[in-house]
Amino acid sequence: MSISPFLRNPVTDITGGIVSHQMLGRCQKQEARYMECLEAYGLDRGRTKCEHLFDDFHECQTMTKQFKRFMAMRAERDKQIAEGKLKGDSKYLTPRIDSF
Repeated sequence: MSISPFLRNPVTDITGGIVSHQMLGRCQKQEARYMECLEAYGLDRGRTKCEHLFDDFHECQTMTKQFKRFMAMRAERDKQIAEGKLKGDSKYLTPRIDSF
């Protein structure tokens, strides 16, 4: 994982924000917290000290836990349909308003 460029010059300083999430990105808060932690501890120690912040940022980017949760709910619904617990119109009901 490379965070800073090998050769730093004014062009890399200007274009550095292109690959970040700070411009209306969905994960801008998590990225900012991670970068602040890296700045405080330095790059080498920060990789171990700030690992929990990187995990939060990575989850925000990839949404793997959210997708796994969705697939588990879908598998459970399919299982209940196969067992006959859900029939007819109740197979694909949406949650009631204010139910969560």
